[in-house]
Amino acid sequence: MQEENIVTGITALTKGRYKIEIDGQFRFVLYRGEIHTYQIKEGEQISGEALEEISSEVLPKRAKLRSMNLLMGREYTEHQIREKLRQGLYPEEAIDEAVDYLKSYRYIDDRRYVKDYIVYYSESRSRGRIEQDLFRRGIAKELIHTVYEEDLCEEELPDEIPLMEKWLEKKKYKKESADYQEKQKMKAFLYRKGFSLENIEKLL
Repeated sequence: MQEENIVTGITALTKGRYKIEIDGQFRFVLYRGEIHTYQIKEGEQISGEALEEISSEVLPKRAKLRSMNLLMGREYTEHQIREKLRQGLYPEEAIDEAVDYLKSYRYIDDRRYVKDYIVYYSESRSRGRIEQDLFRRGIAKELIHTVYEEDLCEEELPDEIPLMEKWLEKKKYKKESADYQEKQKMKAFLYRKGFSLENIEKLL
């Protein structure tokens, strides 16, 4: 049975934005002017042509503009952009098109993001902590490891030992006088900070 495309709900959100429900299902969010342009009225039918234009032109274009506005403030990963657009209730098709557009112009580039993030934070954070932060930003572990192994040379990354020594100094840990219990406690602390067991053993 063919859908009738009946507008069954128009719910106000914020700043002139409205959730549009068609045939009992949420479809998209439109602005007041767009509702007027396409003559969308609750209880009435919306044409297939209007639906197609909204889905293939209006929403993807707006998703691209929204993404570009976000990127004017700071850099985002692909995952973060997708989540921002989902929060704006954009359909997945519009999100995919916006992301493809951003990637085609390298406005988003997860590999570049990972490299820049590692170089920026490697002076103050352990590799393990950096990997955890990137993973929470939606970056695959495989990509993180690839960047470490292929895109970064040793000269770009500081030795972890001096950073660990700063933590020991902050914790007032004295290697010469520390007993077994204190040593194990410090090992656990450094491990939670994301430092490798190899470097922890080397230092302690």
